Amino acid sequence: MKISTRLPDIFFHNSLTRLLNRLKRDSTHIFDLTISNPTECGFIFPRDEIITALANRDIFVYQPDTKGTLAARIAVSDMYEGNISPECIQLTASTSEAYSFLFKLLGTPGENIVFLSPCYPLLEWLVRLEGLACKTVPAYFHDGWTFDINAIFDACDSKTKAIVVINPNNPTGQFITKTEWIGLVDLATKKGLPLIVDEVFSNYPVETQAEAIQSVIYEHTPSCPVFILSGLSKVAILPQLKLAWIAMLGSAGNMADHLAFIADQYLSVSSPIANALPKLLEIAPQLQKQVLIRIKENLNQLDCLLPEHPHLSRLPVHGGWSVLIQRPNIEDDEICTLRLLSDFHLLIYPGHFFDISKNGFLIASLLPEPNIFKEAVKKLLKGLELVQCNT
Repeated sequence: MKISTRLPDIFFHNSLTRLLNRLKRDSTHIFDLTISNPTECGFIFPRDEIITALANRDIFVYQPDTKGTLAARIAVSDMYEGNISPECIQLTASTSEAYSFLFKLLGTPGENIVFLSPCYPLLEWLVRLEGLACKTVPAYFHDGWTFDINAIFDACDSKTKAIVVINPNNPTGQFITKTEWIGLVDLATKKGLPLIVDEVFSNYPVETQAEAIQSVIYEHTPSCPVFILSGLSKVAILPQLKLAWIAMLGSAGNMADHLAFIADQYLSVSSPIANALPKLLEIAPQLQKQVLIRIKENLNQLDCLLPEHPHLSRLPVHGGWSVLIQRPNIEDDEICTLRLLSDFHLLIYPGHFFDISKNGFLIASLLPEPNIFKEAVKKLLKGLELVQCNT
């Protein structure tokens, strides 16, 4: 029996995962610098407040709303300080589902979506599962990651249906600048395209970046349709409570009913979570504060250790909770990560996992508890120093 060509031809684990699974079967302790699940990183959650929010008596009544309950949409609107109407907010079960709804809304199989890379690898499959093609435009690094507007313009052809931007980028942490945003809006307007702006990490600005836009929702009303994505997974570090949203700016609001029609075919948003959303967004800032303290503490530890290894450096972390560590290009990234895992039981991502084409980048999470992070970084630096000394 044939299956859809939208799926991979074969399913297999990559070399890093195979080695990791083998070590786990042997009960080997792993120093994990890839962990991104905040519920496993020692944060203190206001459990009683969360349980109370989920114990809303309205869970016993089913009154589906294709856009999501009005109270929940008002809470999202309030979070954006009223800059977006509740009628221009669509609730979804996750940001992945939000992407799939937008790709259904905007594209027809055979058309394409333009992405800026580096980029989270999941997004390509979300595009392909809708029967669309993914076109990536590489960013470049020069005193910070930036993109070439002309290259994006050239990548958009007659079959392009949208441009996707991650703000701040995952994993580079780069926020869009005001100049870049003006250029993107102008490009999208000329091409007659919407912009999809993923802002799941926008609540985590870390290091200062000139002209950075923390959220495009506070900019002037755009001349092109703009869809903004976010959700509880990052805003309130509650990935297990599946709820996200699409905020529609400018003429994107004209498509609110079309999005609601798509959502009506699924009605995937859970009523208990939707009813709890106002309270969950109310407590979100205290959780975000914990994450920001953790990120900065771990960055400080990294900065204290790196000077002992002058051939290694880290890139700026303007936002989000990942850091890119740059090393001499004397060993392939994947070979490097396999060696670190095999010899030092240290797990870290190679840059190409996030579509970084240039060799010499490793990607670490800044979420581990500080004592665990410090120990893992020492392992990492020892492993990288060993290769440097042998060359």
